[in-house]
Amino acid sequence: MALAVKSTLGVINALDEQITVLEKTIKAHSKPSATFQFLLSVSGIGDILGLTILLETGEINRFGSVGQYASYCRCVGSERISNGKRKGRGNRKNGNRYLAWAFVEAANFAIRYHPQIKRYYQRKAARSPGVVALKTVAHKLARACYYILRDQVPFDVNKAFA
Repeated sequence: MALAVKSTLGVINALDEQITVLEKTIKAHSKPSATFQFLLSVSGIGDILGLTILLETGEINRFGSVGQYASYCRCVGSERISNGKRKGRGNRKNGNRYLAWAFVEAANFAIRYHPQIKRYYQRKAARSPGVVALKTVAHKLARACYYILRDQVPFDVNKAFA
């Protein structure tokens, strides 16, 4: 048992070193901009998630509305409902899976470290499954990031989670 724990810790330490090297390399090759600094003001978004969101989004003007951006980030459902009955799930794998991952990761960190976002999550989780509540927080963060990228303004938690 002790040997298994020691070997697992060795693997974790080795992977942690590799992650540190990768992060340093990524930071050295990226050119931070003012937009990137505004993204870092969002609760739950750090250097790597910010770069992921910035680079995977591309030119923000290609999205006509915040809803199109949220759909591209896979933060909205794609069910077709008629007369209260589900008629299918069209195009549910369209969009950018890396942005979907990044916003769910940001939501996890935001819930953990920001009390206002945590209260919002707890209210949603009381009425729906936890995964749905988490995706709701990710959707709110994606909408906030759209406006941050478009308008070049810092994050305001009161606008996003009022």
